[in-house]
Amino acid sequence: MTSVLRMMNPNLINGTNLHKGSPILVRAEESKRRVQWRFSIKQGSLRTPQATASSEVSSSTTEPKTMKTQAREFNTTTYDDKMLTNYVPVYVMLQLGVITNDNVLKNAEKLKKQLKKLKQSQVDGVMVDVWWGIVESKGPKQYQWSAYRDLFEIVQSCGLKLQAIMSFHRCGGNIGDDVNIPIPEWVLEIGDSNPDIFYTNKIGNRNKECLSLSVDNLSLFRGRTAVEMYRDYMKSFRENMEDFISSGVIIDIEVGLGPAGELRYPSYSETQGWVFPGIGEFQCYDKYLRLDYEEEVRRIGHPEWKLPENAGEYNDTPEETGFFEYSDGTYLKEEGKFFLSWYSRKLVLHGDQILDEANKVFLGCKLKLAAKVSGIHWWYKSESHAAELTAGYYNLGNRDGYREIARMMRRHHAILNFTCLEMKNTEQPAKAKSGPQELVQQVLSCGWREGIEVAGENALPRFDRDGYNQIILNARPNGINRDGKPRMFGFTYLRLSDKLLSEPNFATFKTFLKRMHANQEYCSEPEMYNHELLPLERSKNNESLEKLMEETKPIDPFPWLEETDMSIRPFESVFSLLRSTFLWNNS
Repeated sequence: MTSVLRMMNPNLINGTNLHKGSPILVRAEESKRRVQWRFSIKQGSLRTPQATASSEVSSSTTEPKTMKTQAREFNTTTYDDKMLTNYVPVYVMLQLGVITNDNVLKNAEKLKKQLKKLKQSQVDGVMVDVWWGIVESKGPKQYQWSAYRDLFEIVQSCGLKLQAIMSFHRCGGNIGDDVNIPIPEWVLEIGDSNPDIFYTNKIGNRNKECLSLSVDNLSLFRGRTAVEMYRDYMKSFRENMEDFISSGVIIDIEVGLGPAGELRYPSYSETQGWVFPGIGEFQCYDKYLRLDYEEEVRRIGHPEWKLPENAGEYNDTPEETGFFEYSDGTYLKEEGKFFLSWYSRKLVLHGDQILDEANKVFLGCKLKLAAKVSGIHWWYKSESHAAELTAGYYNLGNRDGYREIARMMRRHHAILNFTCLEMKNTEQPAKAKSGPQELVQQVLSCGWREGIEVAGENALPRFDRDGYNQIILNARPNGINRDGKPRMFGFTYLRLSDKLLSEPNFATFKTFLKRMHANQEYCSEPEMYNHELLPLERSKNNESLEKLMEETKPIDPFPWLEETDMSIRPFESVFSLLRSTFLWNNS
């Protein structure tokens, strides 16, 4: 093993040199100002410059074992000031069922070991779903937070930050779901007598994954509206988790706005028989949305216009339908355009209202609000973008359907969290006409040009360097630069598992973390990389959202490198693993 290590490039082992001639090498020499901070593993914090560990240890009287212990506890960490501006924090999504349906923290000891291992790998934090169906399962306003408090205490003890998702949807029925957590039983019972509280397709099938946005302001839930239920839940969360918020453990509240927590309609659901790459179906046929649409078309003088009946079924292709047919489809006609505008506007208004309530609940807290937008990449390269349209994203070649979402989020100081960052076009079947790379560029650019922060996730678990390299590219599409722009505000890896923590997967993941951190060590002071958390300000309500939504002209995306300038090279993680093993055996 020693001979193998001697043959290796030491810079490659350390992850500081990628390849000869890399712009990183040139830029690193340009950086004149380097900031030295003392890092305490025990305390998990960075402190202002002080004496190094050697000054605190007696050289002649201290036993070797003691010296080694103190050296580990007080390591000197030096940051390259310019590189640190390119630092992208990385979080790991916890298991879907980490809190059971019975509201119990599952396998606490195993989880603690896993989190400690993540911490040692220099992960910045974790993300977890806070399931409505678990916490308020016993009845209206009967909140049970004890299991989540147990979980948060473990996260805090491991020195990790926490992103909490207000999950107002069912777990189960989406890609990757391996557990079943329904929305509260007492809410489902209301749906038994009034099924129109759920999203409905044109033949009347109900989707019980979440409540229809049509009931946002209807007092159908024991005297409360849906938005009031969401508000009360978030308010109770803040009251019961105030200590974790004030101490800086909870840094991010992602507000669930639909199926899978995403701002969209449940147009593609495996529980309804959908299979990739089906176009999905419109979900606006409950009686409340029907009435709303009928009122709208009467208002504009077209009472004859009806909700689409020619948009096909879940697994159709666009050309098999009258609505999405490329050359003469309904989506190109006045009636179709009005419907799509109405359908997408209802979605944006839904997100706007709930984020406004979230903003009021967490006003003044030192944390960020966020909301997730789905990466619907299939049929992106078709004329009609059918799968995006059925989900509520009115996005076409001549119309940007994501600008209005970014502008809405800007009102509430919210981060736009986007998915499918790991995907490449070449990995998708040709028949799906997918464009994940162009879609990511479009959506992230929308956020940046509208002046908001963007974050991201992978859509499917990946353990390979190709997937990681694509994420690194999307996190810093122009590579390392003096200003660190454009870059993502953060990335959440989906998700924690035994497979991730096993070798060689974990070695590759640690190399990925290093690259996302711009080859810098973990930094526990976010203000050092321009991520200082300030008290949440009140939403900007001085502009009409309807006016903001009128601007749909496509804008050019930011330029993207063809490949990241900080790629994980072949066998690099294996060499790193061998080196770590060698050093451990000889320590």
